[in-house]
Amino acid sequence: MSEPGNLRKFRFGAGGEGNKDEGGARKFVKLAQTAEEYGYDTFAVPDHLGNQVGPLAALGALTQATSTIRLATSVLANGWRHPAILAKEATTIDVLSKGRLELGIGAGWMKEEFDKAGIEFESPGVRIRRLDESLTILDGLMRGETVDFEGEFYTIRGLEGSPRPRQGPRPPIAVGGGGPKMLALAAKHADIISVAPGTTPDGKMKLSDMTLGKTAERVDRIREVAGDRFADIELNWTIAVIVITDDREATADMALKALAQGYPPNIAQDTEFTVDDVLSSPYIAIGSFDEIAEQIRNVRRRTSMSYVGVFPTQMDAFAPVIQLLKGE
Repeated sequence: MSEPGNLRKFRFGAGGEGNKDEGGARKFVKLAQTAEEYGYDTFAVPDHLGNQVGPLAALGALTQATSTIRLATSVLANGWRHPAILAKEATTIDVLSKGRLELGIGAGWMKEEFDKAGIEFESPGVRIRRLDESLTILDGLMRGETVDFEGEFYTIRGLEGSPRPRQGPRPPIAVGGGGPKMLALAAKHADIISVAPGTTPDGKMKLSDMTLGKTAERVDRIREVAGDRFADIELNWTIAVIVITDDREATADMALKALAQGYPPNIAQDTEFTVDDVLSSPYIAIGSFDEIAEQIRNVRRRTSMSYVGVFPTQMDAFAPVIQLLKGE
């Protein structure tokens, strides 16, 4: 792949779940305020039925408790909410926050949560077709338009989107994906695409998808499908592991040994990784603050991805890197 031109400026996303590891729902607001103080551009809330706050109610509170940081979902499970209802919640958050919403939505992937809630976990093809319809409906309603839609899953008759959002023409929509079908759907609809490693049937990230080369291939897929739209799409990724150290190589070697022993448990070791693979991977950040900043610049050069996310537990560790990259 040739190196992309016209690189976007970096943006940085933090997040929180309001679970007991973070101090519970009561400390959730403080976490978002700290992210704002650190200089993160966005604070995102995931969408799981387990031990976390409800994302839309939580963002409603943050509209009043924060003033500059953008507020995001990362990402809502489409099968849990009708798009007509979601559009109203989303534009309400956008108005209350004075135009700070980024609406992230995906097909839903944790079968166990659907099963526990008694909500049908449809086949991947059905979930992707359902999301395609939802994105079409959300696009119209979040613009304040009157929508008529007849699809396989949803029928909308003369419904006008309200309240009108603060952002024009509507709040940005973010879609995440790792597989080719999800990336193609994101390329069709999304303003922001979260480029994720593919996952195994039990939801583990594939190590084989975490190399810089494989990530660049996924971006090429987006570029191919998006065509002229590609220049308008912001590309995001989330760093899964951050280790601050003076010895990158030794730490990467230790990380390989840990992987071989099944740690971290959310990564499936489906390929052999080298130290170089670890140190160049977009999803693993090992080194001094300066070395990690340079690694992130290299990821952007190779892939054009510019919007960097970190997990809640890594927010403090990563904050000094933001100061090195802010404005670039």
